[in-house]
Amino acid sequence: MKKTSRPSVKQAEDAVRTLIAWAGDNPDREGLLETPKRVVNAYREFFAGYDANPEEILGKTFEEVEGYDDMVLLKDMRLESHCEHHMVPFLGKAHIAYFPNKRIVGISKIARLLDVFAKRLQTQEIMTSQIADTINKVLKPKGVAVIIDAKHQCMTTRGIHKINTSTVTKKMIGLFKSDPKMEEKLMAMINLSSAC
Repeated sequence: MKKTSRPSVKQAEDAVRTLIAWAGDNPDREGLLETPKRVVNAYREFFAGYDANPEEILGKTFEEVEGYDDMVLLKDMRLESHCEHHMVPFLGKAHIAYFPNKRIVGISKIARLLDVFAKRLQTQEIMTSQIADTINKVLKPKGVAVIIDAKHQCMTTRGIHKINTSTVTKKMIGLFKSDPKMEEKLMAMINLSSAC
């Protein structure tokens, strides 16, 4: 991704003031005076993923696996991202699995990787691929699977207002793609009751 130079905080706040005025309100009224500052601070949090290197997150791995030779699955991880087409949120959950090849990574690193890509302007399809491709490139596992299920506010709060619609995307690499039984096993593990 090509880096762009960031405008100053003041330029960003001025842009928010312009949008407030464009929406039809007075950016100088009492209730809106601090809004540009708050919006800029919120954007800093929403889009913190641009400041992190996803490959570095997975950099520390462990070869001591004590013979573990099955998939590792993190399921039902909440994700919050923003659609690059309308800059409104899409919210959902991700299931990320990999089949280690002599190396494992701390599970919190997988969750952090999800956040790095989610905290950018995104399409769900591209984010699904970015997560899977990064795990595959850095860990070189026998297989990777990423499934994301999310509701997009560009569909639920504007436009066609289909409030119960969710979008599901998936990317399978290695064993998860070449062996149908591995995909079946993955789906069974995702659907396991949390009471187990």
